[in-house]
Amino acid sequence: MSRIGKAPIEIPAGVTVKYDNHVVTVKGPKGELTQAINPELDVKIEDNHVIVTRPSDDREHRAQHGLYRALIHNMVVGVSTGYRKELELVGVGYRATSNGQVLELSLGFSHAIYIKLPPEVKVEAKSERNKNPLIILESDDKQLLGQVCAKIRSLRKPEPYKGKGIKFVGEIIRRKSGKSAGAK
Repeated sequence: MSRIGKAPIEIPAGVTVKYDNHVVTVKGPKGELTQAINPELDVKIEDNHVIVTRPSDDREHRAQHGLYRALIHNMVVGVSTGYRKELELVGVGYRATSNGQVLELSLGFSHAIYIKLPPEVKVEAKSERNKNPLIILESDDKQLLGQVCAKIRSLRKPEPYKGKGIKFVGEIIRRKSGKSAGAK
């Protein structure tokens, strides 16, 4: 059996989980999320735990067992505590400002880049003297937050020579030595 799939999901206080018509709905203090579940899998909610079971040991059922359990767990964590990601802009003249749900980025191009973020994602841009600008994104939906972060990061990926670009806080960029290191 899938090790992830067979682990029960604990429902924290203040969170309600409903399952009907092959759709799981999770409500909590941070919001409400829904996820369609494969009709072949079974979801049981009993004494503050959610348990996902599969009908057989087919390859497809084994793969989906862990997947849907992880998706439901991410929803429960999202509506109770939420998710937060921080992006760091490394480079001379790189700036970020937020105005409501619009993020304005100056990334060394001839023009500024404006990104309209979904209403579920809260954005904050911080700029401190002698520190790289930060973009802080918060949401209750882990999938959506990851998608938005990937989109922002794709505008200027960190390059391996100087490390300039948009990176996650704490991410380690593998650095290369330039052409001067190989010449001898």
